[in-house]
Parts: sequence; C-alpha cells; structure tokens
Amino acid sequence: MADTLRIVHCFRSPVGGIFRHVRDLTEAQVAAGHSVGIVCDSMTGGAFEERLFEQMKDMLALGIHRTPMQRHVGPGDLASAWCTYRIIKELRPDVLHGHGAKGGAYTRLFGSLLRVSRSRVARLYSPHGGSLHYDEKTATGKLFFALERFMAHFTDYLLFVSDYERRTYRRKVGEPSIPNSLVYNGLRAAEFEPAITRPNAVDLLYIGMMRDLKGPDIFIDALALAGPRLGRTLTAVMVGDGDDLPRYHAQVKRLGLENQIRFLPPMPAREAFALAALVIVPSRAEAMPYIVLEALAAGKPVIATSVGGIPEIFGSGSAALIRPDPAELADKMRQALTDPAAYRKLMPDGASLKARFGVDVMAADIEKAYFGALNR
Repeated sequence: MADTLRIVHCFRSPVGGIFRHVRDLTEAQVAAGHSVGIVCDSMTGGAFEERLFEQMKDMLALGIHRTPMQRHVGPGDLASAWCTYRIIKELRPDVLHGHGAKGGAYTRLFGSLLRVSRSRVARLYSPHGGSLHYDEKTATGKLFFALERFMAHFTDYLLFVSDYERRTYRRKVGEPSIPNSLVYNGLRAAEFEPAITRPNAVDLLYIGMMRDLKGPDIFIDALALAGPRLGRTLTAVMVGDGDDLPRYHAQVKRLGLENQIRFLPPMPAREAFALAALVIVPSRAEAMPYIVLEALAAGKPVIATSVGGIPEIFGSGSAALIRPDPAELADKMRQALTDPAAYRKLMPDGASLKARFGVDVMAADIEKAYFGALNR
C-alpha cells in the first residue's frame, strides 16, 4: 500500500468546531504528503468562512467542492445527495472521512456505493456530537439511533473526539462492533502562546455559533444577574453568527442591556480573546469544543459548563465548571471578576494541555486509523 493517500473530508456545515477540526487536520495531512479535498455545504457560512476557504484552496490537491446540503432530511436531500456522490466519485478517494451526522451519512452511503463499483475506499466517521445530542427517549432520537446502528454495518472505523462522546455512543447506539478510538482535538504550537488582553477590554466574551445549543441566551441572562451581585455594570462582547442571532438581539433589548453587550461578526478566536478579560462557554451540549482548548492554551481564564467532553479538559470536579444555568453562571462570573488572580489558579496547567491536545498528536493518531481501516 502506498504511503500517501487520497483523502476526502465530507461534512455539512463549514462553521464552528467541525470546520476548525477539518482545517487543522487537512493542513497536517498535506504536510505529511497526502492529497486532500473537502466536500461541504454551499449555503452555510459568511465572509469569515469565505476567507478561510480562500486561504486553503491552493493547499488542497483534490480541491474544495461546495454543494447544497440540507441540515434536516427532506425532499431536497435526493438531489443534493446525488450531486455530492458525483463529486466524491470523481475525486477517487482512498479515504472518505465523514464529520457530523450529515457528513457521516453521506460518507458511509457513498463509500459503500463506490465499493460496489470495485473501488477500495475506507469509510471513517467522526460524530462530533451530531445526532448523539438527541434524547434517546424521543421518537426523533430513536429514529436517529436506529439509523446509526444500521449505518455501522457500512463503517470501517469510528473516531471519537472525547470519552464522553464514546460513552454516549455506547449508551444510545450500542457497543461498536467495528474498530474505534478516542482522538482529542489538537491545537497548533502557536496557539499555546499567551493572548494579550487589550487595556480597554470588556469583562466577558462569548464566542461561538448563535444557537440555543451553545447557550448565548444563558450568557445574556447571567450577565443581567451578575452585575447587581458584583455591584457594578458588566460589559460583554458576543462574537459569532447563526440563525438564532435575531432572538439574542431581542433578548438584550428586552433586558435593557444594549449599552452593556456588543455583537460582532465571526473573527479568529485569538483576536476575540484580546477583547475581554474572561471567556464564557455556556453550552447546553458539546462533544469536545475547540473554543475551550483555544482559550486555555492562550492563557485566558474560562468559565464553562460541565457538559460533553469539557470536564476531560479541566478535570472532573473543577471549580471552573458549572451547570448550564443563568443563576449559577452569574455567581461564577461574580467570583471570577471579584478575584481574577485566584480564579486563574483554577485553570489547567499549560504544559499538560499541550501534551494532550497538540495537532501533531491528533493527526498522527487519525492517520494510523486510516491505514488500519484500509488494511482490514
């Protein structure tokens, strides 16, 4: 078998953590001599994501291919699926790596179709939370987990980004009958350099997708509660975009916080870190969020919810972790801003973070999984 591979990453939404993961992974894979391509949705993302694609395009030998992909299953799926299949077939991948629910479904379906036509392609799936966020007691959850059990027959390897994700898969879908491993998200060496906070920085930063799953509404409610508890007016910046953004604008207006919270479009995380003293991650659900890793690596103090793989970063029982609850978050904001030096001591050690969450470690482990899947 050749040492270099033709690798295609397939995912729906080119925003947030999945897109960040794919960008880092493709960069490392190109550096290792592999030919890499991307297939993703053409309807998601804005100017910030377009700039990221522009930076990547000359690096990827198999190109960047964008085609409409619906978030939910619907009538438009058939046409978009056929377009995606034709693109992937023309790229002739050795490895087809699907990310998220939609990317995972397309990868396993289309990889299996390619195998029918005598193509030897490895089909790998990284859930990144995805359908695993659904409640297994609901009809929707039962449907998705039944589909996951069925799709496992067409999967050569499962890659989990946190032990929480792996445990959730086992509980909701079942014990995997196929090879699988835990590979944490990884950061580049430069991201472990301290980020300098501006002299005129605000108190609090939310950065991420503007959707309820990520908790922007919790952040806004908590800020309204924390100011009176601290005895002063708090200021904040909220960075990001998403379908629910108008609701958060309305929430800020309803609470009379227009002069305290400023909304900004997506930007590189390290630029955002300079804008505030304290980073807040109020998610209701996560797999292994990059933003927590990025903030801690940059030396920023963080308050985060104890959901998904986040406790694996901080250590279980960390006093920096809270439930996704506005009152609890407000109290932790008060604590952190009252004595910043004491709160910083709750953050994980930088050296241990670098050893566990380096991009070189991530890329090497995933490459090992690729060759393992091809050798099956």
